[in-house]
Amino acid sequence: MRQFAQLFTELDATTSTNAKVEALQRYFDQADARDAAWAVYFLSGGKPRQVVSMSILAGLACDIAALAPWLFDECYQAVGDLAETIAHILPRDAQPSDVGLATWVEERLLPLRGLPEEEIVARIRSYWRELDPQGRFLLSKLVGGGFRVGVSKLLVQRALAAHSGVDAKRIAQRMMGYTDIKVAPTAQRFLALIANTPEGEAAPQDAGQPYPFFLAHQLDAPVEVFASKLGPVTDWQVEWKYDGIRGQVVKRAGQVWVWSRGEELVTERFPEIVALANDLPDGTVLDGEILVWLDGRPAPFSLLQQRIGRKTLTKKILADAPVSFMAYDLLEESGVDVRAAPQHERRQRLELLLATTRLMMSPVESASSWAEFAQRREQSRELGMEGFMLKRNDAAYGTGRTKAEGLWWKWKIEPMTIDCVLIYAQAGHGRRASVYTDYTFAVWNREPRDQAEADAVIEAIAGKVPAQPDALQLVAFAKAYSGLTDEEFRQVDAIIRKSTIEKFGPVRSVKPSLVFELGFEGINRSPRHKSGIAVRFPRMLRIRFDKPLHEANTLEDLERLL
Repeated sequence: MRQFAQLFTELDATTSTNAKVEALQRYFDQADARDAAWAVYFLSGGKPRQVVSMSILAGLACDIAALAPWLFDECYQAVGDLAETIAHILPRDAQPSDVGLATWVEERLLPLRGLPEEEIVARIRSYWRELDPQGRFLLSKLVGGGFRVGVSKLLVQRALAAHSGVDAKRIAQRMMGYTDIKVAPTAQRFLALIANTPEGEAAPQDAGQPYPFFLAHQLDAPVEVFASKLGPVTDWQVEWKYDGIRGQVVKRAGQVWVWSRGEELVTERFPEIVALANDLPDGTVLDGEILVWLDGRPAPFSLLQQRIGRKTLTKKILADAPVSFMAYDLLEESGVDVRAAPQHERRQRLELLLATTRLMMSPVESASSWAEFAQRREQSRELGMEGFMLKRNDAAYGTGRTKAEGLWWKWKIEPMTIDCVLIYAQAGHGRRASVYTDYTFAVWNREPRDQAEADAVIEAIAGKVPAQPDALQLVAFAKAYSGLTDEEFRQVDAIIRKSTIEKFGPVRSVKPSLVFELGFEGINRSPRHKSGIAVRFPRMLRIRFDKPLHEANTLEDLERLL
């Protein structure tokens, strides 16, 4: 744990990419394989499950430090991070041990789940005595499920490549699925990750592995500048952008694997895709979209969500939400990696490959000009699409979202928008830990008769008077934490602190005073939400200082968007 805590501190102390990679490589050069396996898991985005609530940790820290809860809360408000606050207030009486990260996680932290609170408190108390402030901070992050670190998966791959001598692209391929919470990191998995198999030879651990996904950049320019920015339409392969789950189908050694872009192995969830992919020859890897396909067109994403959350696939579910795979790229053919081939060549190979199979292939759209494509793009929502994908005909298939723009673009339709009212706020994370950046928004349950009626509701909220069921009220419907500049966040933060009504742990309820324009990609019904509605990928577009509260939108407006 001491080694990993030191690495965490080094990574947090620098913004230099090279310094981060060097720190990571030094750690891997020295760490035991068991410890390194867990380090890769956490550093690559693996989320530890919360085994102890942060409220228990805060209460225990107050007890050990003989600190009144109100004073702890004041410290927390100043520091902005609960784990850091705990590390600061605990007595400096540690006798650090040399217990490794893997032992800490497997034999100490994970077994805490399900224990009586008294036993958890006793164990955490003894664990803190073995850790310095850095270790205590890290322990609180791990057991509380809030571990985050300022390092990308790409940097971890670069460091592992430098440590092992294995090509970074192969490391990236093997790391697909490494952070699956259902499969624990082990020394064997780590050693397989960095095994130096000669180039061109397939290692056993590579059999079902997909390739890292190539990601597109967002295209926000007006269509009038497309010709100067992108060149002629004929230089591009244009396809519809589907609203499904990005995935890869891998067919090797007589087996089929289906992977999501989230690096989750989802083969068992989509038996229809496995049946279709059995037609493929061995040594084939396809990139495409997992979709519910009904009546010859893609169904809304909400229907696919019903499949995602099901552990058991009944005949009714399979019939109501039949899944298919829309292929749009070929990454491996006859066991040969073809990602370096230009886009137009991969497309020709894909067409030949799928000609005798039952798999669908994303059609290439044609138009005489960018203006014509812009007109057709307006039909996206009617067709169940999100806009267009633009792929340069000479582009290779890269890794991740490359810095070199201009190869793949996503030309999405404008988001749906709604004007809504800020009612709750919570502090952010990392560099925004001391600023309120995570907001909950509400709309009116009906249109206010006038400003006076809306003002009366606001005053009732400020006075904590409960609303009557049939009265005008604000109904929460969405949360968002992105879209504003740092200066705008600071501006809103100051208003939140002045208008707080109540505190619920890290959350503040505020007297409604600000209207925001919220944008989102999709909307569907949801019985789990009080509003009965859920939105996809909400983000703040702007603060509407110009708009009074009584002119914010209503539930009826959301219904119209549905």
